[in-house]
Amino acid sequence: MPGLAQPIDRAWFERDAPEVAPDLLGKCLVVDVAGIMCSGRIIEVEAYMPDDPASHTFNGETSRNTVMFGPAGHLYVYLSYGIHQCANVVTGPLGSGQAVLIRAVEPTEGIDSMRRRRVGRPDADLANGPGKLCQALGIGAHHDGADLFDGPVAIVDDGQPPPLVPRSGPRVGITKGIETPWRFRVPVVPANEVGTATLRPSS
Repeated sequence: MPGLAQPIDRAWFERDAPEVAPDLLGKCLVVDVAGIMCSGRIIEVEAYMPDDPASHTFNGETSRNTVMFGPAGHLYVYLSYGIHQCANVVTGPLGSGQAVLIRAVEPTEGIDSMRRRRVGRPDADLANGPGKLCQALGIGAHHDGADLFDGPVAIVDDGQPPPLVPRSGPRVGITKGIETPWRFRVPVVPANEVGTATLRPSS
């Protein structure tokens, strides 16, 4: 687990998804698979609310999305297009049916394990997509419903603050609600400006 990492209070996740999403940027997603630890810094996310036509909960609770109606701070994992697993963090009050999709992470620990799971892929392509990061970190369907406070998957704060002004815009990979600007990303800082970005204090 990243050095000096601190757990995040569950109440932190009980806010609405569009509020939690940008604050997740910079946090670390940590996964323990059979004692092998892998982690990545979250750099891209998307928020989904129950009144959002692109959300899995738009038409109410089903056997597939029941985790999204459960307590905040759990992992909702679903299969996309019958191929890729996608990991979401459940947010908001109990029963509200909302979550934040983790779209990309920057690998920080267990990179050799990620390379084996993503054999033949360059490092830049290890976890730069929702399906890719699940494969790289070893997140599968069996992690659906996992409690981020008591299980093999966790999100921790190692002191890296979220960006003061994250990049935001329309979500991708969906056919409804495309225009909703709930996709948040860490800004890319040009090489000649590294160290000059203004970051929001960690809270």
